[in-house]
Amino acid sequence: MFPIGPVLRSRKFLIPSGLLALAGAASAGLMLWAGDHLASPPRRSLMDHHREFLADPAAHGMRIERFTASDGTPCLVCTPQGVPGMRGALIRDQLEARNLTVPSFGAITGNLMLLHGRKGRKEDFLPIAERLCAAGFRCIIPDLPAHGEHPGKVITYGVREAALPAQVFREASRHFGFQEQPCGLIGMSMGGSVAVHAAALPDAPWKALVIIASFDALEPAVRGQATVRVGDTLASPWMEGAAKIYESKTGLPLASVQPGVHAARIGIPTLVAHGTNDTITLLSSGRKLFDAFPASTEKQWIEVPGAGHDNVLITEFPIYATIAEWMINHLR
Repeated sequence: MFPIGPVLRSRKFLIPSGLLALAGAASAGLMLWAGDHLASPPRRSLMDHHREFLADPAAHGMRIERFTASDGTPCLVCTPQGVPGMRGALIRDQLEARNLTVPSFGAITGNLMLLHGRKGRKEDFLPIAERLCAAGFRCIIPDLPAHGEHPGKVITYGVREAALPAQVFREASRHFGFQEQPCGLIGMSMGGSVAVHAAALPDAPWKALVIIASFDALEPAVRGQATVRVGDTLASPWMEGAAKIYESKTGLPLASVQPGVHAARIGIPTLVAHGTNDTITLLSSGRKLFDAFPASTEKQWIEVPGAGHDNVLITEFPIYATIAEWMINHLR
């Protein structure tokens, strides 16, 4: 027989010990969930609004073509076509109000690679592409590893994916026969971390960069979320457990994801935008990332008033016009 511990010898200790056991199990489960979801988030299926967009891209002033890169990365290539949809018409009006020269609709003046966030998929960025296509850009949107239809099982936030955006972009250029230059890179949240890693490579083709709601280092960003979820006392052991699980799945320590270190090597014009009410990736983390770009780099910091992490692109603030203006001015 197994020995009966003191907890069962006294009824007055039974309930507290049971609660502690439940709390411990819950905490362990939360660690497992966090570490697993950091490396391999649950994949989202296509939603009805994705299907509606894909079924009638002409209603959005776009042509959408599918392409799969040699490494299995699936992507969408979006170009302006026909007449602008509602979103496209609005951003063209906003850009003209800023006294910018907007190309005639359908003309393409540059290329943009768009990188989605954690738990996202390429189709999430179709409304973004609609706006940027209307501003005169071709948009290439890949599924990142462990997301959408990408065959990769884990994501390392740019540590191992740094070369992916340029590889996919160059292969798409050859496949569809368009000129590579000029080209810019846009990433949101996790995609922002991948974008920073990609832009820091010595042979990177990008001429301008936009980062939205991202972070300077993943470990403190996750620690901040842990504090919100489990409180200060449990945050440290919770983090240690989650980090071990992440490392077991990826082979990399959580602390290795430090886009701020890579930002220090980037010299292309960079716009960093962040919501003031972001509780997922704190404003301070985004500001640290911005500050990590060299002082000699042309850069701009934008705070989106009242925006959280999930709605930073859908407030009344004209964020799309701001992004498009940045790219128009720097992709020449």
